[in-house]
Amino acid sequence: MKIIHVEYERYELELTEPYTIAYQTIGAATNFVLQLHTDTGLVGYGCAAPDLVVTGELAADVEMAITDLIAPALAAQNPFHYARLLEELRPSLKSSALAMVDAALYDLVAKAAGVPLYEFLGGFRPEIATSITIGILPVAETLRRARMYVADGFDILKIKGGLDYREDIDRLKLIRQYFPKVTLRFDGNQGYSLDQALRFISLAQPLGIEILEQPTSIDEEAVMGTLTRDSPIAVMADESLKTLTDAFRLTQHELTDMINIKIQKVGGIWAATHINSVAKSAANEVMVGCLDECGLGIAGGLHFALSRPNILYADLDGHLDFVDDPFRDLFTLKRGILRPNGLPGLGRK
Repeated sequence: MKIIHVEYERYELELTEPYTIAYQTIGAATNFVLQLHTDTGLVGYGCAAPDLVVTGELAADVEMAITDLIAPALAAQNPFHYARLLEELRPSLKSSALAMVDAALYDLVAKAAGVPLYEFLGGFRPEIATSITIGILPVAETLRRARMYVADGFDILKIKGGLDYREDIDRLKLIRQYFPKVTLRFDGNQGYSLDQALRFISLAQPLGIEILEQPTSIDEEAVMGTLTRDSPIAVMADESLKTLTDAFRLTQHELTDMINIKIQKVGGIWAATHINSVAKSAANEVMVGCLDECGLGIAGGLHFALSRPNILYADLDGHLDFVDDPFRDLFTLKRGILRPNGLPGLGRK
């Protein structure tokens, strides 16, 4: 099998409404979809979701990378040589562009094998529960969203915060009051100082918070390490982790209890498998998360999560905020459970 043609589509995806996290408000996202056509008739698809803060890319950077770097590098290549192809492209591409190539190559080899990608990668489980996220909102609106999501069958809620720990606690208390059995996770998005984080933890622990994600700045990793050692709530690294080197540093120095692997942020499934192995060796539990990605991007994270026994958590809801997602049919999401559609590769015919 050889790649004979490379093309792409650019999608400007509007959010149903803007959402706020500790360091920015987001109202839209640009996604790119790479298509690798082969001499067998199979087509591989991959998604890039550039984010200047997270992946260090503008949309223009990805577009230029496709035409100037990716297309020439993949011409006449065998997709089964994905390890070599990805390592050769790695020095030239930033993470979401590399993740896009990675997904398209994996999509092709799984299609050639005639199996869904998660089975090609190991096939550990057929489904996984995902959290659904509530951004930084007033207390009453937070409760309204929680009611809506619980009514839809979600039993894992991820609450964003980090601007004011007292307001964050008020929101969590109210949700816990009305929904005593719902699993609650909290994402501080680097918003707290050490003192604020400690105050938050002391007030949040009685509420049964399952995960405290990136409560403090990436510039003060020792602070997160202090929290990891002292907190009864599991501390998860997100923004602190972008590379295999990051994973080794964070786990070697016991700076975190858990890590959040986002395929777009780490540069694809190939890189994610190595990061996941480091986490497993250090007894760090793993979540697979996402950026503002269409269903194609989410599918990549889903198939990876389903392939590994130590990935116990998923936060794969980024596609739900889009007004129109052209790749919604690659999986089902019912009562908070994600399942691939069963077709080969990522599920795109």
